[in-house]
Amino acid sequence: MNSQAECKDCKPCCARCAYVVAIIGAFLIVWALVALMRHYTRPEPLGADRAAFRLKTLTELRASNLEVLHNPNYVWQDQAKGIVRMPIDRAMDLMLKLWQNPASARTNLSARVEKATAVAPVPAFE
Repeated sequence: MNSQAECKDCKPCCARCAYVVAIIGAFLIVWALVALMRHYTRPEPLGADRAAFRLKTLTELRASNLEVLHNPNYVWQDQAKGIVRMPIDRAMDLMLKLWQNPASARTNLSARVEKATAVAPVPAFE
């Protein structure tokens, strides 16, 4: 009789142990998956040649950006759409003058954005 009484008292304890084991198992599975993903997604360490290549590319990119940004001449960005690249100082002066009237500036700006980003219509095939 004593063994039956112990068995009835043991069922809640076994259920709690099963939940604890399941929760610990779930955490271990998630930890293993995170460790696996970190292993596969970690980039290779940079070698000296790769670092030199990246530095050279960055230097070239910055030089070309400086050339474009500080070009004192007007250059056609897209002649078909009528978009011109202008010096930054002149563009800022125009923006200050344009934004004296904010309502007019917003409509002008939205019209220019639509013009610049307009996609040519696809011809229909017969």
